[in-house]
Amino acid sequence: MKKSLSTIALACVALSMQAGSGVQIRRNQVGMYPQQEKVVVIEGTNPKGKLRVTTPDGRVLKPRQVRKAVSPLSGKTRYVVDLGDLTLTGTYRLTVGGQQCRLTVADRPYGDIATSALRLFYLIRSGVPIDMGGAYNRPAGHPDTSVLVHPSAASLLRPAGTVVSSPLGWYDAGDYNKYVVNSAFSIGLMFAAYDQLPVYFAKLNTNIPESSNQTPDLLDEMMFNLRWLQTMQDPYDGGVYHKLTTPNFEGFIMPQDCRQPRYVVAKSTAATLDFAAVMADAARLFEPFQHDYPGFAAQAAAQAERAYQWAKEHPAVYYHQSDLKDPAVTTGAYDDEHTGDEFFWAASALYRLTGRQCYMDDARQHAPTLFTTPSWGGVASLGAFEWLADSKSALYDAMKTQLLACCDAAVKGVGTSSFQSPFGNRASDFGWGCLSEKLCCQAMLMLYADRLTGTQQYRRYALQNADYLLGRNATGYCYVTGFGDKSPMHPHHRISEADGVVAPFPGMLVGGPNPGQQDKATINQPYPSDCPDESYLDDMSSYASNEIAINWNASLVAYLCWLDALAAAQ
Repeated sequence: MKKSLSTIALACVALSMQAGSGVQIRRNQVGMYPQQEKVVVIEGTNPKGKLRVTTPDGRVLKPRQVRKAVSPLSGKTRYVVDLGDLTLTGTYRLTVGGQQCRLTVADRPYGDIATSALRLFYLIRSGVPIDMGGAYNRPAGHPDTSVLVHPSAASLLRPAGTVVSSPLGWYDAGDYNKYVVNSAFSIGLMFAAYDQLPVYFAKLNTNIPESSNQTPDLLDEMMFNLRWLQTMQDPYDGGVYHKLTTPNFEGFIMPQDCRQPRYVVAKSTAATLDFAAVMADAARLFEPFQHDYPGFAAQAAAQAERAYQWAKEHPAVYYHQSDLKDPAVTTGAYDDEHTGDEFFWAASALYRLTGRQCYMDDARQHAPTLFTTPSWGGVASLGAFEWLADSKSALYDAMKTQLLACCDAAVKGVGTSSFQSPFGNRASDFGWGCLSEKLCCQAMLMLYADRLTGTQQYRRYALQNADYLLGRNATGYCYVTGFGDKSPMHPHHRISEADGVVAPFPGMLVGGPNPGQQDKATINQPYPSDCPDESYLDDMSSYASNEIAINWNASLVAYLCWLDALAAAQ
């Protein structure tokens, strides 16, 4: 029998009350701009006449406005408090109902967390020793210089069992495998941000081995993964293997202790098109940096066009993991049988690189009619970003109209929401990786809209999502490791669990509340709540809510670096 929303809300409230109650101040735990709206959310008491705000210079202020909000997800009553114009930089003290917390106002509040989010990719490099990671230094693991061709990937010139070399790249998520679909998407998302912010990234130093060269650190980090991606193209026909993987996930051990054989498996249309798109963008973006990477741009362009040709000849080769035998493979699938969006992204990127009419024709054929937030399985927006980079491009007007419609729909109801943000008001906002695909990527679209309209009206909403992400939410967590006063300590991440260091890698975005609870039968402890926005568990066993992944961190990099760039430019 289908339960009504009110029945679910009552059940959520009962569970939440069992978990304990009391006054809580939900706020952005990292920091806010001087001109950013200052909103906090109070649970457990009506703060009217009770809330005190002490400024850095000792003055005591009253909030500007308090409104009551009843959650459509849990039925909980909360109070959304507008603190007013707190433009003085420094630390504010908030006190209500015996609870006290700090609120930081700074000129560059997102600088450290944005840099840490990007530096995370250095810490998860595969196949090399990490010797600039401080407490997180480790020996090399998974050299991947002797990888086997799986029977599913066999061809006449590369039969099953052939040994190939496929080193470098990033570990994909909490596991140690490397997946073309997700790697290409992750790079594409960060390339899109770089496209918008080249001056900002030219100055951003993330303290990686390549930081002393003439190339921006973001591009240097992308190159480490691009070099691996290049090895995943079959040199004989141009198709691209779907992933490099062990047959089964490794245990929670360090990379250097892993012993399973590793394979390249089955070519797929989706992987090949994602590869073509990201190589086309790489060819364009690395062209000015021949000094550090001589010949790469031309090589990447050729590989992109060859991959696209393979995909045109094999438009429906889908990855079916259950078909893989000798050995069977049980790791992440990243399967996708709808490749029109991949054709659109690849054709758009190749047209932008080459100007060839054939790519224009294909892009028009596969162009979307509705703007959606980026995800590894839905990359049409990455194709749209190619056209939005130039106001004179053929599809600029159509993509802009779709983007603004998407953003306008997302911000409806913010003024009556429980946490004063576009994200987090519907049960559908929550699920696997929601903090990336639904929150960060949504905010990234707001920043695009802000730039395209020149009005700054969407920036406010992008900042509201940052407030939600960093603590103004139903659980009170800052969902990025190493930041805030309540952040995840036990992510589903093998190295963080096995390295003997108490704190996990800093700068990792966890997946977030997931009412699907796909790990419910195997987790070490029960979820604290079944409410959609409270269904989060900070435990290493919770892969459904507490895993990390490169695509999620890529969205965090694109989003927070853009926010930081807004301040850096002033």
